[in-house]
Amino acid sequence: MAAAPVRQRSGSAGHRAQLPPCYYEGYLEKRGPKEKASRRLWTCLCGNSLYFFNNAKDTNYVEKLDLCGFVSLKDDCSRDRNLEAARLILRMKDGETKLTAPNLESRELWKGFLYSVIDLNVPSCLTLLPGQLQMLKEVVDKERSRRRSRNPARAPPSPLSVPLVGEIPPCFRPVSRTEAEVLLERHPDCGNMLLRPGRDGCSLAVTTRQDLNGSVFRHYRVTQRDQGGYVIDVENPIPCATLYEVIDALVEKTAGTLQPFLLEEPYEENITYVSANDENGERILHTAPSSPLPKAPALPPKQDRWSTSPLSRSPAPDRRILTSPVPASPTNPMRRLILSPSPLAQTLNEELKLKLEKRRASQE
Repeated sequence: MAAAPVRQRSGSAGHRAQLPPCYYEGYLEKRGPKEKASRRLWTCLCGNSLYFFNNAKDTNYVEKLDLCGFVSLKDDCSRDRNLEAARLILRMKDGETKLTAPNLESRELWKGFLYSVIDLNVPSCLTLLPGQLQMLKEVVDKERSRRRSRNPARAPPSPLSVPLVGEIPPCFRPVSRTEAEVLLERHPDCGNMLLRPGRDGCSLAVTTRQDLNGSVFRHYRVTQRDQGGYVIDVENPIPCATLYEVIDALVEKTAGTLQPFLLEEPYEENITYVSANDENGERILHTAPSSPLPKAPALPPKQDRWSTSPLSRSPAPDRRILTSPVPASPTNPMRRLILSPSPLAQTLNEELKLKLEKRRASQE
């Protein structure tokens, strides 16, 4: 049997009559995080929960899945024995539930109804017909009215209305309890403890997440004392002078298991600016040109002190030293070096002297 939109049933027997209004129902194959095989169950989206029945006529449901712990919903593209079937992965805080719809159209409708109930807004990322989108809009309105009538006195999470004393730790986030859990769930590598405003708007809270066969969340109240400072409201209250000490105390008490949540925000890589077109007044986003940094002036090339180039000359002091007269001192080593002829010069002088003597002798 294919999935069907809302069909109000009249009946007084069993639990079905006591359930919230049913927005969508149909057969789905379900496999929970601890189940080894899938089961084909009649599934009803009633209020903000999924109820599973053995068949469409049963009045007592066999399982219930509360969507308050929703984390994500994505398609599962793995093959199924039924080639027309379309799979879904519904990720909750306590694990993943795999659902299989009869076909792609049914899967898109299930996604539309689930997103509408969870976010209280008609999703815009799905391929649906105008009539189907109108059905989702009616479901959103009904679910909003149901929640208002069920909890008329419950106030939404409010921002902190009292000034904080001292510096605020970087792990502080102005989020609600549910948003804090989602942040810690989605970014486990950024830390597992964050500071946030309390529900009453007059206190703070610390939300922590740890893994124990799934995510385990804990929430601790932090109140501001009249005489100054803060206190962690546990069985044995822990006084702290500053909010930094609140975080340090929880890190110390857990031997470093809890670490502050520090989410690295991305930075822009280019400089952009908005300007208006003089002709039509249209505003356009521009990217500033990225000019390279000016280069440092190049140093003059080094001159080789041994170069024989005509432009390369030895320094003046060296020239003066070589041309300066040597003192007439018999003990001066430089004088001995200059006046002492080399062995080759002595040989040439002797040969020349002998030749001159022979010439003179022949002339005589």
